[in-house]
Amino acid sequence: MLIALDGSSLAHAGDAIPPASQPKAVASEPEQWLFGDWNGARTDLRDRGIDFQFGYVGEFAVNPGGGIETKARYADQYTAGVTFDLDRLLGVPDAKFQVTLTQRTGRNLSDDALLGTLQQVQEVFGRGQTIRLTDFWYEQQFANGLIDWKIGRIPVNEDFAAFPCDFQNLTFCGSDLGNLVGNYIFNWPISQWATRAKININGFGYFQVGVYDVNPKYLGVDDQVLPVFFSNSTGALIPVEIGWLPQFANGALPGSYKVGAWYDTSSADDVSRDINGDPFELTGLPAQQHRGRYGAYLTFQQQVSENLSLFLNAVFADKRTSVTDHQVAAGLVYKGLFDSRPEDDIGLAVGTTHVNSRAFAPNNPGGSEYAAELYYTYRPTNGLLVRPNLQYIHHPGGTSENDDVYVFGLKTAATF
Repeated sequence: MLIALDGSSLAHAGDAIPPASQPKAVASEPEQWLFGDWNGARTDLRDRGIDFQFGYVGEFAVNPGGGIETKARYADQYTAGVTFDLDRLLGVPDAKFQVTLTQRTGRNLSDDALLGTLQQVQEVFGRGQTIRLTDFWYEQQFANGLIDWKIGRIPVNEDFAAFPCDFQNLTFCGSDLGNLVGNYIFNWPISQWATRAKININGFGYFQVGVYDVNPKYLGVDDQVLPVFFSNSTGALIPVEIGWLPQFANGALPGSYKVGAWYDTSSADDVSRDINGDPFELTGLPAQQHRGRYGAYLTFQQQVSENLSLFLNAVFADKRTSVTDHQVAAGLVYKGLFDSRPEDDIGLAVGTTHVNSRAFAPNNPGGSEYAAELYYTYRPTNGLLVRPNLQYIHHPGGTSENDDVYVFGLKTAATF
């Protein structure tokens, strides 16, 4: 089976590791670990209810074309987590607790070479090069798994619009909600105080709704290790999602079809109009205020043969408050291109991010940035992958005034 598609749909089953930026908080298997089973101790701990996760991802990028000059940059992320099975440890049925810490370091080619792109060419960079508490949540199931409830510090994209992070260009990595409106929807490694309720529908899929605290202080670099509560929150983010999880060909061809929407109760500035309805760039007056920010999305994945899977992602945000108002991406992953390398895969994706024509009017034409990426995944051993890639960005920043960008990239990732 090429892809594993469930309510989270974060990882390819054939991958030696979970997605680089979004490790999945589930029990891992001994054959996935680069350093093995610790002479059986790790499996024994997991069987007792303590399952560790350790991961690393690094991304290199160089631009032979585009930007102010050719530069080379490297960014990386370390991840350490543990899942506590509370049934085995404390006798609490169908309950678990997850703690995950992440640390990011390095530099970013998109900024340092002034590529002018809307989406980063090294997705692992960003949100402050610091250590963060990424997971700190309790999950409980009721009625034999019919109802699934989670509460604590949770990244939005861990449950809503969840998508693998196999590609290095951010256009194709992770939840596109945070890629499009990242000023208030925060992807991994940012977590927020939140709760999520999910109803699993036998033979169909699921329906879920969440409530997340909205506060720009989550983006800071101070007080990010302990599960503190930040003051002066601006509102609540309320996403909803319905997922259809078909199993075609008697389960041989799984699919995942998610449709969702969100509403943020916070007040937000208009992208171009002042308090009198005139362009604020011309008048210098404060921006017009709107109550609420919203949008909708879809995330489709389908395995169409033993080796080939396809995906389509699209997200649309309201034009009153969003500088970039929609993003669309599509692609494919083919596993076992060469008979001698049955676990390797190749991926190809194309996508676009659009600049809202209302934003900063009348100077902004409302153009689109177009991105493409081709990668090959080499797995030299269990728990390790090496993924060289080629990226091309047309009209970086959504304007023809910026030179097209060419990037040679290399993603490496390991699960220890």
